[in-house]
Amino acid sequence: MNGAGEIRYKVAEAARLAGVSASTLRLWETQGLVVPERSPTGHRQYTEADLARLKRISWFRSERGLNPAAIREALEAETNASEDMAPAAAPDSSADLQVGRKLRSLRHAAGKTLEQVAGDIGIAASVLSTLERTSQGVSIAVLHNLAEYFGATVSSLSGESELKERALIRAGEWRTWPRTTPGVTVQLLAEGNNQMDCHRFVLAPGASSEGAYGHEGEEFVYVLSGRVEFVLDGAQFYDLSPGDSLYFASRRRHAWSNRHDGETVLLWINTPPTF
Repeated sequence: MNGAGEIRYKVAEAARLAGVSASTLRLWETQGLVVPERSPTGHRQYTEADLARLKRISWFRSERGLNPAAIREALEAETNASEDMAPAAAPDSSADLQVGRKLRSLRHAAGKTLEQVAGDIGIAASVLSTLERTSQGVSIAVLHNLAEYFGATVSSLSGESELKERALIRAGEWRTWPRTTPGVTVQLLAEGNNQMDCHRFVLAPGASSEGAYGHEGEEFVYVLSGRVEFVLDGAQFYDLSPGDSLYFASRRRHAWSNRHDGETVLLWINTPPTF
């Protein structure tokens, strides 16, 4: 990472996190779609902003079928639109790293190696190593499986259970989980040691759980905007639009994906707080 504490990714790591090949990243660079920084020795270095851009490029290419020129135009339009909005507060880099630190502490307490845990979960040891170092690069499904493996929850890994109770939370004052999964933003609608996990999920285009997971409890999902698809037990498919809601037992293995061209925003409640 650089002197300001910002994480930098090498080309192979950035490609894996973006879900494409390293050669594809180099091709996109020649097409002017992304221009990574260079280290003093000339190696490519990708930032979190670059990773977000890579995800958008991949989505425009696979879901919209756009050519490089059209993708550049779409990205420029999004940049111009975002510049008209008030800038968001910079994230707390220390908080953003806490998920990886907690997982590493849990692994050490269990006396497990990276290879042992990764093998048990079904991921590469390099993926787990990146997660522990950067708190980045895994899907919600994998993060849930890791939490369950260590007898924890995703919410507790994200520091939600450590917050003091706050009865009133004004619109726009939501605390945000550490940014562990690209394209998925989780905001807290209630704080404290409650009997419900109350979240506001903001899903970027193409964002998904990238796999199914299940746990104890019950959950309720209400679509505020956009469009989302839920799959329960690998057999029941639900296509939800604004105003639609879904209630199901959390033990049913569930997967989800944003089916909207833009962001999809969900009100999501789990009880008891087992997510």
